[in-house]
Amino acid sequence: MTVDPLAPRQITLTVNGKRYSGQAEPRKLLADFLRDDLDLTGTHLGCEHGVCGACTILMNGEAVRSCLLFAVQADGADLLTVEGLAPNETDLHPIQDAYWEAHGLQCGFCTPGFLITTLAFLRENPAPTEREIREALAGNLCRCTGYQNIVKAVQIASERLQRGDADWRLGAELEAARQAPNS
Repeated sequence: MTVDPLAPRQITLTVNGKRYSGQAEPRKLLADFLRDDLDLTGTHLGCEHGVCGACTILMNGEAVRSCLLFAVQADGADLLTVEGLAPNETDLHPIQDAYWEAHGLQCGFCTPGFLITTLAFLRENPAPTEREIREALAGNLCRCTGYQNIVKAVQIASERLQRGDADWRLGAELEAARQAPNS
């Protein structure tokens, strides 16, 4: 008995704290699975070559380009998309708030990738220099802003992180903390 190499495969993954199971053809991109199968449309597809950064998500805590991965490669993984940043539908994550405050977005197409890249970067380097911020964001392209306000947004988020002004947990983490006894 031969197995069809293109037959859909069963995959299970956790996205933004919620467990999902589904079928994916081996050639289906992770970005397409997130958008089409899970209806998480915040992950954008710009170049589909891994150059623009619009499709950046966290996979097991690391920033990855979801347009360069097949959905079957994410089987068993823990993913974070832009939808998982905020604690709820009305409040912003501190990084989102900093981008809003600094006017670090215009059309918004590139913003989800920048937000996730910023999160991963500030977790590794909570007190970056301007040059380090620019280097960290170099893999994300924006055609609208000229980058000045994006860099400013990362600086604002970094300052708040250092001062402890904001709760940096992600949406699912905050929700779990709220539901836990004695929280």
